[in-house]
Amino acid sequence: MLMPLNPGWEDIGLRLLATFLAAGFIGLNREARGHAAGLRTTMLVALAAALAMIQANILLPTSGKADGGFSSMDVMRLPLGILTGVGFIGGGAILKHGASISGITTAATLWIVTAIGLCFGGGQYALGAVGTLLALAVLWGMSRMDTLIPREYRAILVIAMPAGTLPPDLSGTVSALGCEARFRELRRSAEGGMEASFEIRWKQREDSPPALGLLTTVGADYPVRSFHIVSPASH
Repeated sequence: MLMPLNPGWEDIGLRLLATFLAAGFIGLNREARGHAAGLRTTMLVALAAALAMIQANILLPTSGKADGGFSSMDVMRLPLGILTGVGFIGGGAILKHGASISGITTAATLWIVTAIGLCFGGGQYALGAVGTLLALAVLWGMSRMDTLIPREYRAILVIAMPAGTLPPDLSGTVSALGCEARFRELRRSAEGGMEASFEIRWKQREDSPPALGLLTTVGADYPVRSFHIVSPASH
């Protein structure tokens, strides 16, 4: 479907309605999962993109260089500017907490709804509809698949030891549980004893129960002071 040079109000209304519905379906997924860019944010970003593309469509007959003029107007820079602006919004949605990074999927969602809004705003209904269905398939359909993929977890384990003792080798203790242990540092505790910290790595599915067996196994020989999971990153 070619973009008409002079869209009527019925065509403009249909474009905005299609954008409204597409962004609403995608926004419901983000809202239900409690993400920062929820229903309203997703719909506003998509509508802004659609309005920018409609404005560019309306200005198309006036683009180019007029006779005797020295300047020309490239109206397609308007939607390109919208994509750049959404990049800043997406960058603000990405947060980093130590080794954990969150908000990447939220930023990508804002990016795809912008592209969908540009499609509907330009009158490309079929392309916008296909983009909407694919985005929903990724956000809803593949969310379950994402929980089934084993991913690597990393945690910092701190155990207490008597003063003057060397840190133990936990590799053999945790290897039976499918984990790896790497010694990090040895320091003196406030009580006058020693504390040894280890980096523990293991793989498990996101929907699997916490690694309580690891704490039970290590705790049988050494008092566990802390166990802090530092990865994987959330979306």
